[in-house]
Order: sequence, then structure tokens, then C-alpha cells
Amino acid sequence: MEQGYSDKAYRWNREKYSSRRRFVDIWSFVLTLLLRLWLYNKSWSYPGGVTEAKQATRRKTQAVWIRNTLLDLGPTFIKVGQLFSTRADIFPVEYVEELAKLQDKVPAFSYEQVEATIEKELGKKIPELFHNFEPIPLAAASLGQVHKAVLHSGESVVVKVQRPGLKKLFEIDLQILKGITRYFQNHPKWGRGRDWLGIYEECCRILWEEIDYLNEGRNADTFRRNFRGYDWVNVPKVYWRYASSRVLTLEYLPGIKISQYEALEAAGLDRKLIARQGAQAYLLQLLNSGFFHADPHPGNIAISATGALIFYDFGMMGRIKSNVREGLMQTLFGIAQKDGDRVVQSLIDLGAIAPTDDMGPVRRSVQYMLDHFMDKPFENQSVAGISDDLYEIAYNQPFRFPATFTFVMRAFSTLEGVGKGLDPEFNFMEVAKPYAMQLMTDMNGSEGNSFINELSRQAAQVSSTAFGLPRRLEDTLEKLERGDMRLRVRSIETERLLRRQSSIQLSISYALLISGFTLSATILVVTNYVWWALGPGLIAAGLSVILIRLILRLDRYDRMY
Repeated sequence: MEQGYSDKAYRWNREKYSSRRRFVDIWSFVLTLLLRLWLYNKSWSYPGGVTEAKQATRRKTQAVWIRNTLLDLGPTFIKVGQLFSTRADIFPVEYVEELAKLQDKVPAFSYEQVEATIEKELGKKIPELFHNFEPIPLAAASLGQVHKAVLHSGESVVVKVQRPGLKKLFEIDLQILKGITRYFQNHPKWGRGRDWLGIYEECCRILWEEIDYLNEGRNADTFRRNFRGYDWVNVPKVYWRYASSRVLTLEYLPGIKISQYEALEAAGLDRKLIARQGAQAYLLQLLNSGFFHADPHPGNIAISATGALIFYDFGMMGRIKSNVREGLMQTLFGIAQKDGDRVVQSLIDLGAIAPTDDMGPVRRSVQYMLDHFMDKPFENQSVAGISDDLYEIAYNQPFRFPATFTFVMRAFSTLEGVGKGLDPEFNFMEVAKPYAMQLMTDMNGSEGNSFINELSRQAAQVSSTAFGLPRRLEDTLEKLERGDMRLRVRSIETERLLRRQSSIQLSISYALLISGFTLSATILVVTNYVWWALGPGLIAAGLSVILIRLILRLDRYDRMY
């Protein structure tokens, strides 16, 4: 039986935690990280001089160190790191990629603790609840571990048991993290334009939801209902008599991990079909119900003996609301038409871009992105390539990709990678194209002449712009009244005269200084202090050179204008 954990001893792997010890561990990590970031911007810290390649190597090294340190810090920081991997607008792409790899395979806790937790949560001892219960876990993660068991009625199940003391650890860590968040929010550099407190609140909400196993059970039931009409998708059912907020009992559905390609081949399963069905299952999640698996890594998807997909672990799920779907369609239309203004407006409506006074740089970035992406047919695009470009452009820009968007892009990239492993000729975009075209047809309407459709679209766009014009003018006036908008007026002639006047005043100052030092040198020479006169004379000569250059530059500037 495979053990999904290492033998490394972590300080947090205990039921009782020291608040003081946690405070020291966490702040040590934060201060070390701040020191590394400070050194990153210092050219003298690079042997042989700073280069772009050396900076990229250091970013990669720092990202690996952050990932390993978060694993050492325990469950709270493993989950926070996984959530931060969705924030390409805050962190460099190297950090995002490493945090996305954060897998919480950690040591298991003892069978005695498992017995105590089950008895406390379900009110009965293990022999009363289960006919057989294997003491060695199938796998252990930061939040809990999974044991195989058999009910007295004969059904094979898996029992997910939460790690002891997890709630207390979360409370301690989140309290410390709140202080760290306030520090970053008030920081003159990192706090500007960032809602760190909002990010902290979002992390807290997701963390508390994920350790509620009743919520995970409800997610599993919803997911299974959404696929009840597809016999090639299997979802384990929940045994609610054996479930609580810290214990979850699910149907045992064994299968071959989707990334074990040789094993699938040996079982006589069609790898090409599996690759296409994996992509189709995810597209159905997004388009039919909007309720999707937010963490579809290979460990959470298996293949049954009949070739059906089996999904596991429903703690992290995503939802796409109907209005968000409509906004995504507007973005899709803008991309298809290379209309940068339409894409920017749709992203603002979706909350993916924070509107600023000057949206010019954002529009130029989006237009560059459209020109870059659309040089190849849709079906020849790579999800991973598009994601990398998006993250590169989003970093340190007013883009704010919602977690849902990032979860979807990451899931697409993961499924594309798995699909290519199953079938080297697999192309995720080729599978997605019919769905995208159907959506665009549904939105645009399949009836009628294309010329009339285009004419009506343009008419609607013009009318929308006309109706929106008074509101835009009103918003502009309000910004001017509040002082949120400033007008700059340039007069080239006035600037030239002011620059000339400033140069003349500076020339007069230099002339006075030259006269003073020249007079001092002359007096010293007359009084036989020739060597003493050398100093003022050299200063006067140096100032004379500066004055001559200033006069020549002024004359050259006048000729230019």
C-alpha cells in the first residue's frame, strides 16, 4: 500500500502548539524574505555584476525556498501558498509557478488520534461503526488523512479524518498573519495599490470552508448530480451517517491515476479517448452548471477499469455566476475581433482590472496581447503559453485576475499537460473550439444574415456609447470637483522662455563665482602667495568650462526651436 507522506518531522505536527514558537517561526520567515527581496535590488549583491539572467535565476531560487519554507510552516501556510499561486497580479511568474506546485504530502498522525477523533465526532467507537478499518492511511495531507474501511453492510469506503488541533493552529497562525498583513498594508512600497487586508479576509474564508468536511460532502453531492447523465464520469457518494465537520466517509472508487500512462496502457484503456474526455468533463463543468473542480491535479483524477473518469477531493471548488459567464463572453468577442477597448471594458466589468485615471498603458498592453495571441488559429493556441503571457503582463499592472479565473486557467493548463502525456497529438484548444463556437453562436444568435448581425452589433455599440456619454461626462466632472483628476496644459513657447531665463540666471551665478575666485587668485599672486593662488585659479577655470558649455547648450536649444 502506497504511503503518500514523507518521514520528515515538522514542528507543527503535534496536537498542542506554542503561540510564541509560532510567532518566532513565522516572523523569521517574513524578515528573511524581506532581506532577500532587499538584496535582489542591490547590484553589488550579484558577483560579477547584475544581469537579467542572474536576476531570473535568483527569482527562481527564492521561489523554491519560499515553497519549501511554507511546507515547513505547516497547513495554514501550505493553503495560503496555494491561494497566493492564483495572484499573478502581485507575484512574479516564477513565484506563481512554484507555489502552484505546493503539494501537502506530510507525515501521518497516529492511529490513536484517528480513533479519538472518530469517536468524538460520530459518538461511537470504530468497531461499532465499521466492520474493518485499516490503521495505515492511504495518504496523509496537511489537513487530514484517508483510511480505507468496510461498513457493516459490506460497502467499501474511505474515511477522511481531520488532523488533530488543526482549528487551534489556524486560529494562532491567522492572528499572526493579520499583524503581518497590516504591516504590508501600511508599507510605503508594497502597500500602495494593494488590498492586503481584503486578500487576508478572502484567505480566511476559503481556509475555514476547506476544513469543514460537511461542506466538502455537499460539494461532492452537487458534483455527482451534475454528472448523473454521463456514465463516463464517476463521483464517490457520501455516507452521511458517518460524516461530521471533521470526519467524512465516501464511497471507495479505486482506479489508476490519470498520469500513470504505462499502467493505463497495460490495462488496455484508450489513452486518446481519456485525454479528450478529461478536457470535455471540465468544459461541461464550466458551461453547464458553472460549478467546477478548482484543483484537478493528477492525484485527484483516476480512471476506472471501464475507462470512466473518477474525481476525488471536493474541498476546493469554484463557481461561475451567470453574469460572470456573460462578461466572459464579451471578453471572448473582444478577443476574436481584436477590439482592445471592448476587452478592457469587459475586464473592468468582471473586476479583473482596477480602473485608474490613465487607462492608456493598460489598453496598450491588452492590444499588444491581442496582436500577439491572434497570430495563430484558435485551435493551434497553447493554454500554458497564453497563461504565461497573461501572468507576465498582469504582474505589477492594475490587473486583478479573480481566483476563479486563475483556477480555470490553471486547470486548463494541467489538463493540457496530462492530455499531451496521454496523447502526444492532443490539443486542448481543438477540443474546446466546438464549445466556444457554440457559446458565441448562442450569444450572437444563429439566425439571420451575417451582414445584418454585424450591422445590428455596430448599431447597438453606437447607441450604447451615445447613451453612456452623459454619464461619462458627469463622472469626469465629479472627478475634477473632487480633485481626483488633474489637467496638465503644456505651452512649448512658455517652457522655452522659462528654460532660457533659468539658464541665464544660472550663467550669472557662475559668472559671479568665477569673478570672485579670479579676484582671490589675483590678490594672492600680487601678495607673493603664488602656490595658494593655484587653488582658486583652478576652481575659476573649472567653473569657466561649465559656463561655456551652458552657453553653448542654450544657444543650441534656441536654434532647435
